[in-house]
Amino acid sequence: MAERISCFVMSGGVGSRLWPLSREDNPKQFHDLSGDGSMLVKTVRRLKAREEGQTPVHIIAAERNAERIRTDLAGFDYSGGGAIFEPVGRNTAAAVAIAALHTLNSHGDGIVLIVPSDHAITTDRQFWDSVEAGVPAAKAGQVVVFGMKPTRPETGYGYIEAGDDLAEQDQQGAGVRRVVRFVEKPDAETASRYLATSDFFWNTGIFLFRAAVIRAAFLNHHRDIWLQAERALDTAARDLSGIYLPLDSYASIPSISVDYAIMEHLCNIAMVPARFRWSDLGSWQSLLEASRTDERGNVVIGDVVAIDCERSYLRSGGRLLSVVGLKDVAVVATDDATFVAPVAESQNVKHVVEQLEKWGRLEVKFTPAHDRVVLPGAWRQRVAHWLFEETLPRWSTAGVDERHGGFHEAFAFDGTPLCKPKRMRTMARQVYAYSIAKLRGWDGPADDLIAHGIAFMEKGRTKRGGWARTLNVDGSIADPCEDAYDHACVLLALAYAHRAGNPDALARGEEAMAFVETWLEDERLTGFLETCDGTELRRSNPHMHLLEAFLAWHEVTGERSYLRRAARIVDLFRTHFFDPESWTLGEYFDNEWKPAPGGQGVWTEPGHHFEWASLLVEFAARSKQSDLIPFARKLYSSAVANGLNRATGLAYGAVSRDGLPLDLISRSWPQAEAIKAAIALDRPEGPDLKPEIEARVGRLFRWHIDPAPTGFWIDRIDERGKAVAGEVPASIFYHLVTALMQYLDKTEGAVVHSLAVPNMAAVAEAAEPARPALRDIA
Repeated sequence: MAERISCFVMSGGVGSRLWPLSREDNPKQFHDLSGDGSMLVKTVRRLKAREEGQTPVHIIAAERNAERIRTDLAGFDYSGGGAIFEPVGRNTAAAVAIAALHTLNSHGDGIVLIVPSDHAITTDRQFWDSVEAGVPAAKAGQVVVFGMKPTRPETGYGYIEAGDDLAEQDQQGAGVRRVVRFVEKPDAETASRYLATSDFFWNTGIFLFRAAVIRAAFLNHHRDIWLQAERALDTAARDLSGIYLPLDSYASIPSISVDYAIMEHLCNIAMVPARFRWSDLGSWQSLLEASRTDERGNVVIGDVVAIDCERSYLRSGGRLLSVVGLKDVAVVATDDATFVAPVAESQNVKHVVEQLEKWGRLEVKFTPAHDRVVLPGAWRQRVAHWLFEETLPRWSTAGVDERHGGFHEAFAFDGTPLCKPKRMRTMARQVYAYSIAKLRGWDGPADDLIAHGIAFMEKGRTKRGGWARTLNVDGSIADPCEDAYDHACVLLALAYAHRAGNPDALARGEEAMAFVETWLEDERLTGFLETCDGTELRRSNPHMHLLEAFLAWHEVTGERSYLRRAARIVDLFRTHFFDPESWTLGEYFDNEWKPAPGGQGVWTEPGHHFEWASLLVEFAARSKQSDLIPFARKLYSSAVANGLNRATGLAYGAVSRDGLPLDLISRSWPQAEAIKAAIALDRPEGPDLKPEIEARVGRLFRWHIDPAPTGFWIDRIDERGKAVAGEVPASIFYHLVTALMQYLDKTEGAVVHSLAVPNMAAVAEAAEPARPALRDIA
C-alpha cells in the first residue's frame, strides 16, 4: 500500500529575481508564464496527480495573499489538506517546522514532501516517480533531497555533492546517494568543474522526510524555531478558509533558511537524482531557456516590435516596446518600470531590487493596474518603527542639552551636537513634538522633556514679556528680537504641552497670546507684524503658523475666540495671499499687502502650499466654511503640477507663479507637509488620495530618511538627487513627527502587509557600508 505523503507548497516568496513583473503584491507564483495556468496552480495540479496513496495538499502562504489563494485555487480538492497563512515571512525554516508540526498533529509520524510553488517541472509522472524513489530512504530516517544533473555551468543555482550509492543499505532504494555537502552558488570556473564530474547536481529545493526526523533535527540544532512554531500553531485561528498563524508569536521566530538552520548540520541526508526536467524560473535567462522561442531564439511577449534580434527575452506588459539589433538581451517593461540587461547577467536584477527597497520605491511592492489600489498602511510598520524605535529614542537622549538646558540646534551626521545658537522656534518645536508623541502613546520621558524645554524657553523672555528670537548655547539671549514666526511656534508648543498635561503651559500660553495681540498685531487689524518694531516687507508665512497656533488653542480649549482669530488670517488668505489665476500663494508683500516688487513678488514655495492646504481643511471643518476646500485643492494641485522635481518626485524649495524653478533644493519638511496635505484632502467627496499618501511617505523615506544614519534625516537634496546636507537640523523634527503621526492616525486599523523591520540594529549594521555619500557629507 502506498504511503500517505503530506505535501506542503511553499508559497510565501516574492520572486524578486523576476522583477519588474514579480512584486510583493503579485509574486511570481501567481503569474501565468507559459499560458497554461499560474505556477501555483500547476504545482497543486502536479501534487494532485499522484496515482496511489493519500496525498493531502497544504499551501503555506503569506496572509496578504489569502484572497488570491482562495480565488486561484477555488474548486481544488485539497484531499484533507488546506491553507496555512503566515502573518509575516520568516523564511523557510519556520515554514518547514510548521509543516512537520501540522503533520504530527494530524497524522502522526508521517512522510512530508516540501515543494516550492514557482518551479517548472515537465511531467507529473516523472515527478512522482522520483518522489516515490525517495520514500524508502525517508522512511528509514533520511532527509531526502532531489538533485538535477546540470546541463550547463550555472552560477545561479546551489549545488549538491553526492557520494556513495545507498542501495546496499536496507530499504534505501536503488539510485539514492549519500549527500556529501551542499555548495552555495559557485563562480563560473567552479561551475564548469562541477559540470565535468558525475557527482554534482543542481539543488531543486524539494525535500522529503519523516515528520519526527525533522522534529529531532530542529530540537537538536535550532530548538527555539521549533518551540516558537509549535506555540504559533497551537494558538492559530482556524476557519473554513484555512489556518491563520498569530502575528505576535510567529513574528518572534528567527528568520533563517532551512538550509542554514538544519540541513548543513545533518549527516543523514540522501539525494535522489531527479528523473524530470526542472527549472526554478529564477531569472529572465531561465525563462528564456524554458519558453518556446521564435526562429531566431527570441521569446517575444506582449506588444513588442523586434527587428534583427537574437536569443533575447522581450516582454511588454503595457505600452509598445520596440527594439532593434539586440542579441542575448532581456528587456522587460511594465506600466511603471523597465529592466534591461544582458541575458547572462539578468539574475543581478536582485541588486536593483535591493536598491529600490532601500529607497522605499513602491515599484518593488505594488503592481500598477487600473483595478489595483495601493493598500492604506503599506508604510505603517516602517513609520511606527522609525518614530518610536529610532527617532524619538535618539532625540530624547542625544538631542537634549543636559548641561546648558534646552535642545541642541543641529547635529553632524556622526552624531556630534553642533555648537550653534538655539533658535526659539526650534526649542518650541521640540516641546511640541514630544507633546504630540506623548498624546500618540509614546512611553518615553515626554513630561520631563516638555518641562525641560519650557524651562529653557523661559530664559529667553524679554523685558516686554515676549520670547527672544535666538539664545546662546548657555541660554543667554543672543538676539532679543520678538518675531511673529517664533511666537507662533511658542503658542503651538504651549497649546499641546497644555493638552499633554504640563501644569505651566496654560499660563504661559495666555501670556504669549496677550503679547502677540498687544505687540505684534497690526494696528489696522490687517494681520500681524513681522516683529514688534515692524518691517517694510511682510510675509504670509508667519500668518500661516499663527493660524496653526490659533487652531491648536481652539482644539485644546474649545474657546471660540481662538477660532475668530484664525478667521481673520483666513480672510487675509482669501483677499491677498492667494492668486486665483495661478492657484498660487504669495510669500512676500509690501505694507499694503500687495505683492513685493521684483523677484520676491513672484516667489512661491510648494511646501507652504501644502501646509496651507491642510490648515484650510482643518479650519473649514471647525468653522463650517466648506468653500475653503476648493482653495485647499487648488493649492495642492498647483504645488504638484508646478512645484515638483520630476526626476525625484520631491518638492522644490521655490518656484515662480508661472512654475519656473527658483530654488532647486528639495528639503525634507515640504515632503512631510505634502503627506499632511494629502491626508487632509483625502475626503469622501473628493478623489481617493490614499495611493498618493503612500507614495509620498515612500519618497520621504527613500530620499530623506533611509539613506541617513538611524534616527536622522538628510534635509537637502539637489535637483539631481544628490544629498547636499551638511548637518541634521533639529527644527525639522516637528515636521516629520507631525506628518508621520498623522499618517499613523490615518491608517489606524489598516491591515499591514509589508515593510516590517524585524531587527533595525542588524539592518543598520549591514547597510552601513552602503552609505559613502553620508560619510562624505559628514
